[in-house]
Amino acid sequence: MSAEELAVEPLRAARRLLGGVLRSGAVGLRIVEVEAYGGDPEGPWHDLASHSGRGRTPRNAVMFGPPGVLYVYFSYGMHTCVNVTTGPDGIAGAVLIRAGEVIEGLDIARSRRPAAKSDSGLARGPGNVGSALGIGLDDYGTHLFDPAAPIRLELGPEITDPAAVSSGPRVGVSLAADRPWRLWLTDSPAVSAYRRSPRAPKLDRSA
Repeated sequence: MSAEELAVEPLRAARRLLGGVLRSGAVGLRIVEVEAYGGDPEGPWHDLASHSGRGRTPRNAVMFGPPGVLYVYFSYGMHTCVNVTTGPDGIAGAVLIRAGEVIEGLDIARSRRPAAKSDSGLARGPGNVGSALGIGLDDYGTHLFDPAAPIRLELGPEITDPAAVSSGPRVGVSLAADRPWRLWLTDSPAVSAYRRSPRAPKLDRSA
């Protein structure tokens, strides 16, 4: 098990992350929902919805590096979103961790998420993943497969049952809104609800 297993195209890497465990300190999450994001126009999987979709910037530079590195950003000025870089070194790509089931450090996660109505809601949604794990912007660039790192990723067995994984469009993006790059474990109660961006083109239901 190593970062090289994520040195593949984003959707394949997203599928590989499902069922894995992300640990930050004493809190561990089983990853149950993810979204794949590609890269810039020069790369093999251009994606205008991605932070790297228009090229490299200081903010997204880690997306162009090796796989298995933590990409953290602030969303709407209040939520810390947690991503894992994917693809070969030099080609941008990342997977957003959208939801997880707390399997370790439940009391700590509850103290960080007092508004959660149930344990299955502690890390439902990308902002809540960051809150439950206590991950902040200072954690940007952490190498998740380094045994000495404070935040670590462990991949689970590859999921081979097609019925175990569902897919659909990504949440809240206005560009490339219908790309089915959101994946989730079909039976998990921690999966978030789908919300289409009001800025996205309306679905053509006449076809």
